[in-house]
Amino acid sequence: MKITHIIKYVGIIFIFFVLSIGCKENSSLSKQKIVFNSCRDGNTDIYIIDDDGKNEYRLTNNPANDFDPSWSPNSEKIIFVSDRDGNDEIYIMNPDGTNQKNLSSNPFSDGEPSWSPDGKKILFSSNRDGNREIYVMNVDGTDQKRVTNNPFSDDEPSWSPDGKKILFSSNRDGNREIYVMNVDGTNIIRLTSNKYTDCEPSWSPDGKKITFCSKNFKIYIMDADGKNQRILANGSKNGYLNPSWSPDGKKIVFDFLHPKLGCDEIYIIDTDGKNLKRITYNQYLDGNPSWRPIAKE
Repeated sequence: MKITHIIKYVGIIFIFFVLSIGCKENSSLSKQKIVFNSCRDGNTDIYIIDDDGKNEYRLTNNPANDFDPSWSPNSEKIIFVSDRDGNDEIYIMNPDGTNQKNLSSNPFSDGEPSWSPDGKKILFSSNRDGNREIYVMNVDGTDQKRVTNNPFSDDEPSWSPDGKKILFSSNRDGNREIYVMNVDGTNIIRLTSNKYTDCEPSWSPDGKKITFCSKNFKIYIMDADGKNQRILANGSKNGYLNPSWSPDGKKIVFDFLHPKLGCDEIYIIDTDGKNLKRITYNQYLDGNPSWRPIAKE
Protein backbone atom coordinates (compact mmCIF):
# COMPACT_ATOMS: atom_id res chain seq x y z
CA MET A 1 0.00 0.00 0.00
CA LYS A 2 2.78 2.41 0.83
CA ILE A 3 4.47 1.80 -2.52
CA THR A 4 1.14 2.42 -4.29
CA HIS A 5 0.72 5.73 -2.47
CA ILE A 6 4.23 6.76 -3.36
CA ILE A 7 3.61 5.99 -7.02
CA LYS A 8 0.39 8.06 -6.92
CA TYR A 9 2.16 11.01 -5.30
CA VAL A 10 5.01 10.85 -7.81
CA GLY A 11 2.46 10.76 -10.63
CA ILE A 12 0.64 13.81 -9.26
CA ILE A 13 3.90 15.74 -8.86
CA PHE A 14 4.91 14.84 -12.42
CA ILE A 15 1.60 16.10 -13.81
CA PHE A 16 1.96 19.42 -12.00
CA PHE A 17 5.53 19.70 -13.29
CA VAL A 18 4.45 19.15 -16.90
CA LEU A 19 1.59 21.62 -16.55
CA SER A 20 3.90 24.25 -15.07
CA ILE A 21 6.29 23.87 -18.01
CA GLY A 22 3.39 24.18 -20.43
CA CYS A 23 2.23 27.38 -18.73
CA LYS A 24 5.70 28.86 -18.98
CA GLU A 25 5.97 27.94 -22.66
CA ASN A 26 2.53 29.39 -23.43
CA SER A 27 3.46 32.56 -21.54
CA SER A 28 6.61 33.01 -23.58
CA LEU A 29 4.79 32.29 -26.82
CA SER A 30 2.12 34.87 -26.00
CA LYS A 31 4.72 37.62 -26.19
CA GLN A 32 5.23 38.66 -29.79
CA LYS A 33 7.85 41.07 -31.10
CA ILE A 34 7.12 44.40 -32.76
CA VAL A 35 9.74 46.21 -34.82
CA PHE A 36 9.51 50.00 -35.21
CA ASN A 37 11.58 53.13 -35.83
CA SER A 38 12.43 55.82 -33.27
CA CYS A 39 14.51 58.99 -33.06
CA ARG A 40 15.05 58.66 -29.29
CA ASP A 41 18.83 58.42 -29.67
CA GLY A 42 19.27 61.41 -32.00
CA ASN A 43 18.67 60.10 -35.51
CA THR A 44 16.01 57.60 -36.59
CA ASP A 45 16.94 53.95 -36.03
CA ILE A 46 15.21 50.57 -35.90
CA TYR A 47 14.17 49.09 -32.55
CA ILE A 48 12.38 45.97 -31.37
CA ILE A 49 10.02 45.50 -28.41
CA ASP A 50 7.71 42.85 -26.92
CA ASP A 51 4.01 43.50 -27.48
CA ASP A 52 3.66 44.16 -23.75
CA GLY A 53 6.17 47.03 -23.97
CA LYS A 54 9.09 45.15 -22.39
CA ASN A 55 12.54 44.04 -23.61
CA GLU A 56 13.11 46.99 -25.91
CA TYR A 57 16.42 47.18 -27.76
CA ARG A 58 18.06 48.89 -30.71
CA LEU A 59 18.83 47.05 -33.99
CA THR A 60 20.52 49.70 -36.17
CA ASN A 61 23.05 52.29 -35.09
CA ASN A 62 24.49 54.70 -37.62
CA PRO A 63 24.43 58.49 -38.23
CA ALA A 64 21.86 58.18 -41.05
CA ASN A 65 18.10 57.54 -40.75
CA ASP A 66 16.73 53.97 -40.74
CA PHE A 67 12.94 53.59 -40.77
CA ASP A 68 9.81 51.78 -42.03
CA PRO A 69 10.80 48.22 -40.98
CA SER A 70 8.91 45.04 -41.89
CA TRP A 71 9.36 41.39 -40.87
CA SER A 72 9.74 38.62 -43.45
CA PRO A 73 6.94 36.00 -43.42
CA ASN A 74 9.27 33.44 -41.78
CA SER A 75 10.52 36.05 -39.23
CA GLU A 76 14.13 35.47 -40.29
CA LYS A 77 14.75 38.85 -41.97
CA ILE A 78 13.73 42.50 -41.61
CA ILE A 79 13.55 44.96 -44.50
CA PHE A 80 13.72 48.70 -43.90
CA VAL A 81 14.47 52.04 -45.55
CA SER A 82 17.69 53.99 -44.99
CA ASP A 83 19.26 57.17 -46.37
CA ARG A 84 22.78 56.12 -45.30
CA ASP A 85 23.97 56.15 -48.92
CA GLY A 86 22.63 59.62 -49.67
CA ASN A 87 19.06 58.78 -50.73
CA ASP A 88 16.29 56.48 -49.50
CA GLU A 89 17.01 52.84 -50.34
CA ILE A 90 15.60 49.42 -49.36
CA TYR A 91 17.83 47.40 -47.01
CA ILE A 92 17.63 43.95 -45.47
CA MET A 93 19.10 42.61 -42.23
CA ASN A 94 18.88 39.76 -39.74
CA PRO A 95 16.45 40.19 -36.80
CA ASP A 96 19.41 40.91 -34.51
CA GLY A 97 20.55 43.82 -36.72
CA THR A 98 23.49 42.03 -38.34
CA ASN A 99 24.28 41.57 -42.04
CA GLN A 100 22.70 44.83 -43.31
CA LYS A 101 22.62 45.05 -47.10
CA ASN A 102 21.35 47.57 -49.69
CA LEU A 103 18.85 45.88 -52.04
CA SER A 104 17.48 48.60 -54.33
CA SER A 105 20.73 50.53 -54.93
CA ASN A 106 19.91 53.41 -57.30
CA PRO A 107 20.20 57.24 -57.13
CA PHE A 108 16.46 57.84 -56.64
CA SER A 109 14.10 57.49 -53.67
CA ASP A 110 12.89 53.94 -52.87
CA GLY A 111 10.64 53.22 -49.91
CA GLU A 112 7.58 51.54 -48.36
CA PRO A 113 8.75 47.92 -48.75
CA SER A 114 6.30 45.02 -48.43
CA TRP A 115 7.04 41.26 -48.50
CA SER A 116 5.37 38.70 -50.74
CA PRO A 117 3.75 35.96 -48.60
CA ASP A 118 6.34 33.39 -49.73
CA GLY A 119 9.20 35.75 -48.78
CA LYS A 120 10.76 35.59 -52.25
CA LYS A 121 9.88 39.09 -53.51
CA ILE A 122 9.56 42.64 -52.20
CA LEU A 123 7.18 45.37 -53.31
CA PHE A 124 8.25 48.99 -52.94
CA SER A 125 7.55 52.47 -54.26
CA SER A 126 10.04 54.60 -56.17
CA ASN A 127 10.29 57.86 -58.12
CA ARG A 128 13.05 56.52 -60.40
CA ASP A 129 10.90 57.01 -63.50
CA GLY A 130 9.67 60.51 -62.62
CA ASN A 131 6.60 60.10 -60.43
CA ARG A 132 5.96 57.68 -57.58
CA GLU A 133 5.15 54.18 -58.85
CA ILE A 134 5.07 50.64 -57.45
CA TYR A 135 7.89 48.21 -58.24
CA VAL A 136 8.80 44.64 -57.37
CA MET A 137 12.16 42.90 -56.97
CA ASN A 138 13.58 39.59 -55.83
CA VAL A 139 14.59 39.34 -52.17
CA ASP A 140 18.26 39.67 -53.19
CA GLY A 141 17.54 42.94 -55.06
CA THR A 142 17.70 41.50 -58.58
CA ASP A 143 15.10 41.74 -61.36
CA GLN A 144 13.56 45.09 -60.36
CA LYS A 145 10.37 45.69 -62.36
CA ARG A 146 7.75 48.41 -62.53
CA VAL A 147 4.18 47.30 -61.66
CA THR A 148 2.11 50.51 -62.07
CA ASN A 149 2.46 53.09 -64.82
CA ASN A 150 0.48 56.34 -64.80
CA PRO A 151 1.25 60.07 -64.40
CA PHE A 152 0.03 60.17 -60.78
CA SER A 153 1.39 58.89 -57.49
CA ASP A 154 0.98 55.19 -56.65
CA ASP A 155 2.53 54.06 -53.37
CA GLU A 156 2.12 52.23 -50.01
CA PRO A 157 1.88 48.72 -51.54
CA SER A 158 0.75 45.73 -49.46
CA TRP A 159 0.81 42.15 -50.73
CA SER A 160 -2.26 39.97 -50.03
CA PRO A 161 -1.74 36.87 -47.87
CA ASP A 162 -2.63 34.57 -50.79
CA GLY A 163 -0.08 36.33 -53.03
CA LYS A 164 -2.62 37.18 -55.75
CA LYS A 165 -3.41 40.86 -55.06
CA ILE A 166 -1.67 44.12 -54.18
CA LEU A 167 -3.24 46.91 -52.16
CA PHE A 168 -1.97 50.45 -52.70
CA SER A 169 -2.95 54.09 -52.38
CA SER A 170 -3.10 56.55 -55.26
CA ASN A 171 -4.23 60.05 -56.20
CA ARG A 172 -4.99 59.00 -59.78
CA ASP A 173 -8.66 60.02 -59.38
CA GLY A 174 -8.02 63.34 -57.64
CA ASN A 175 -7.68 62.75 -53.92
CA ARG A 176 -5.86 59.78 -52.40
CA GLU A 177 -7.88 56.53 -52.31
CA ILE A 178 -7.26 52.80 -51.70
CA TYR A 179 -6.99 50.48 -54.72
CA VAL A 180 -6.36 46.79 -55.34
CA MET A 181 -4.84 45.11 -58.40
CA ASN A 182 -3.39 41.84 -59.62
CA VAL A 183 0.30 41.28 -58.92
CA ASP A 184 1.13 42.07 -62.56
CA GLY A 185 -0.56 45.49 -62.32
CA THR A 186 -3.75 44.54 -64.20
CA ASN A 187 -7.39 44.75 -63.10
CA ILE A 188 -7.08 47.85 -60.90
CA ILE A 189 -10.17 48.34 -58.72
CA ARG A 190 -10.91 51.33 -56.48
CA LEU A 191 -12.02 50.30 -52.97
CA THR A 192 -12.65 53.66 -51.28
CA SER A 193 -14.37 56.75 -52.63
CA ASN A 194 -14.75 59.84 -50.46
CA LYS A 195 -13.49 63.40 -50.15
CA TYR A 196 -10.90 62.52 -47.51
CA THR A 197 -7.39 61.13 -47.87
CA ASP A 198 -7.41 57.31 -47.63
CA CYS A 199 -3.96 55.81 -47.16
CA GLU A 200 -1.70 53.22 -45.48
CA PRO A 201 -3.71 50.08 -46.36
CA SER A 202 -2.85 46.75 -44.71
CA TRP A 203 -4.29 43.24 -45.20
CA SER A 204 -5.51 41.14 -42.30
CA PRO A 205 -3.63 37.80 -41.97
CA ASP A 206 -6.59 35.89 -43.47
CA GLY A 207 -7.01 38.40 -46.33
CA LYS A 208 -10.64 39.09 -45.47
CA LYS A 209 -10.21 42.58 -43.97
CA ILE A 210 -8.21 45.74 -44.68
CA THR A 211 -7.17 48.50 -42.31
CA PHE A 212 -6.42 52.01 -43.56
CA CYS A 213 -6.25 55.61 -42.41
CA SER A 214 -8.85 58.21 -43.38
CA LYS A 215 -10.57 61.43 -42.31
CA ASN A 216 -7.95 63.27 -40.25
CA PHE A 217 -6.01 60.02 -39.84
CA LYS A 218 -8.48 57.85 -38.02
CA ILE A 219 -8.07 54.07 -38.42
CA TYR A 220 -10.77 52.25 -40.37
CA ILE A 221 -11.49 48.61 -41.19
CA MET A 222 -13.30 47.37 -44.27
CA ASP A 223 -13.97 44.10 -46.08
CA ALA A 224 -11.50 43.09 -48.78
CA ASP A 225 -13.98 44.27 -51.44
CA GLY A 226 -14.27 47.75 -49.88
CA LYS A 227 -17.64 47.15 -48.20
CA ASN A 228 -18.62 47.61 -44.55
CA GLN A 229 -16.21 50.42 -43.76
CA ARG A 230 -16.18 51.27 -40.05
CA ILE A 231 -14.03 53.35 -37.78
CA LEU A 232 -11.73 51.47 -35.41
CA ALA A 233 -9.66 54.12 -33.66
CA ASN A 234 -10.97 57.68 -33.51
CA GLY A 235 -7.95 59.95 -33.13
CA SER A 236 -7.68 63.64 -32.43
CA LYS A 237 -6.86 66.07 -35.21
CA ASN A 238 -3.30 64.72 -35.02
CA GLY A 239 -4.58 61.20 -35.66
CA TYR A 240 -3.48 57.60 -35.77
CA LEU A 241 -0.99 56.28 -38.34
CA ASN A 242 0.59 53.14 -39.82
CA PRO A 243 -1.79 50.35 -38.71
CA SER A 244 -0.39 46.80 -38.75
CA TRP A 245 -2.17 43.52 -37.88
CA SER A 246 -1.17 41.05 -35.19
CA PRO A 247 -0.38 37.53 -36.50
CA ASP A 248 -3.69 36.15 -35.19
CA GLY A 249 -5.70 39.02 -36.68
CA LYS A 250 -7.16 40.03 -33.31
CA LYS A 251 -5.23 43.26 -32.69
CA ILE A 252 -3.85 46.29 -34.53
CA VAL A 253 -0.61 48.07 -33.66
CA PHE A 254 -0.17 51.69 -34.77
CA ASP A 255 1.51 54.96 -33.87
CA PHE A 256 -0.35 57.95 -32.48
CA LEU A 257 0.81 61.56 -32.50
CA HIS A 258 -0.08 62.44 -28.92
CA PRO A 259 -1.54 65.98 -28.80
CA LYS A 260 -0.19 66.69 -25.30
CA LEU A 261 3.24 65.13 -25.73
CA GLY A 262 3.80 66.31 -29.30
CA CYS A 263 5.39 62.98 -30.28
CA ASP A 264 4.37 59.64 -31.75
CA GLU A 265 4.05 56.60 -29.48
CA ILE A 266 3.17 52.96 -30.24
CA TYR A 267 -0.29 51.69 -29.24
CA ILE A 268 -2.20 48.42 -29.58
CA ILE A 269 -5.98 48.02 -29.92
CA ASP A 270 -8.37 45.09 -30.42
CA THR A 271 -10.03 44.87 -33.83
CA ASP A 272 -13.39 45.66 -32.18
CA GLY A 273 -11.98 49.01 -31.01
CA LYS A 274 -11.57 47.97 -27.37
CA ASN A 275 -8.58 47.65 -25.02
CA LEU A 276 -6.43 50.51 -26.28
CA LYS A 277 -2.95 50.09 -24.77
CA ARG A 278 0.21 52.19 -25.05
CA ILE A 279 3.51 50.26 -25.17
CA THR A 280 6.22 52.93 -25.71
CA TYR A 281 6.93 55.81 -23.34
CA ASN A 282 9.35 58.56 -24.33
CA GLN A 283 9.31 62.10 -25.70
CA TYR A 284 10.51 61.23 -29.18
CA LEU A 285 8.93 59.88 -32.34
CA ASP A 286 8.17 56.13 -32.32
CA GLY A 287 6.49 54.99 -35.53
CA ASN A 288 5.94 52.50 -38.36
CA PRO A 289 5.35 49.42 -36.15
CA SER A 290 5.32 45.95 -37.70
CA TRP A 291 4.29 42.80 -35.84
CA ARG A 292 6.48 39.71 -36.18
CA PRO A 293 4.60 36.96 -38.08
CA ILE A 294 4.20 33.50 -36.63
CA ALA A 295 6.31 31.41 -38.99
CA LYS A 296 4.44 28.49 -40.57
CA GLU A 297 5.81 25.01 -40.04
